[in-house]
Amino acid sequence: MCRGFSLIVTAALLAAAGPGFAQTWGGRFDGWTTAVIAGDWRDSGGQPIEAFDNARRDVTRGLLAAGLPRDSLVDFSLRPDAAEPVTVAEVLGEVAEIASRATRGCLLYFTSHGSPEGMVFGPDATLAPADMANLVRQWCGTRPTVVIVSACYSGVFVNALAAPNRMVLTAASRERTSFGCGAEETYPWFDGCVIETLPTATDFLALAAGTRACVARKEQEAGVAVPSEPQMFVGAEMQLRAPTLRFQRPPA
Repeated sequence: MCRGFSLIVTAALLAAAGPGFAQTWGGRFDGWTTAVIAGDWRDSGGQPIEAFDNARRDVTRGLLAAGLPRDSLVDFSLRPDAAEPVTVAEVLGEVAEIASRATRGCLLYFTSHGSPEGMVFGPDATLAPADMANLVRQWCGTRPTVVIVSACYSGVFVNALAAPNRMVLTAASRERTSFGCGAEETYPWFDGCVIETLPTATDFLALAAGTRACVARKEQEAGVAVPSEPQMFVGAEMQLRAPTLRFQRPPA
């Protein structure tokens, strides 16, 4: 079992919206569980980088701005050098606890390095597709669920996660790498495109389309010979529901 999760408190982000925010801005995502998890903190050579944590922080900020509720949103970094590391069991228990009370929907966002076997999930573990599928099933059941996986080869998760009530978006196909996980990058490219697209996206489908177009543009500009090919799956139930899950914006 991997160790060294670091729970990142989002109180400052939540308070910034102002004391009347929750009362004046309720909506479609009330009762949704949201978790954003950075699974690695290293580059390909094992040196510490900030790209994954930057993505975790700013994806969280963007989701809050889009209307995901503050009282059921948590974000985690798996850095073992964090000031107050916590165990995997504690983190998984925290998500499970939130999911037990925020039961209307789930949004799970993972950013990390990946391989054909799965996703780096802390210092010593790989989260395989079957393991992620078990977690999503335990946390979210049959409620509307969106899972976003930003990692190389993250298309390996699509088949395991596919279900009528789910939408799955991945940074790459099962045979391809994604880009932007070096020390010189602010975010992995896919995460950066999510962050860029969120302020104007109207719903998850628009977020997926805009993110994929952004990734294609970045790869073309960089002369990438083998594009990452982000993947999307939308189950039959979510095809009907997703257009109704429109993002919200703070009152002007």
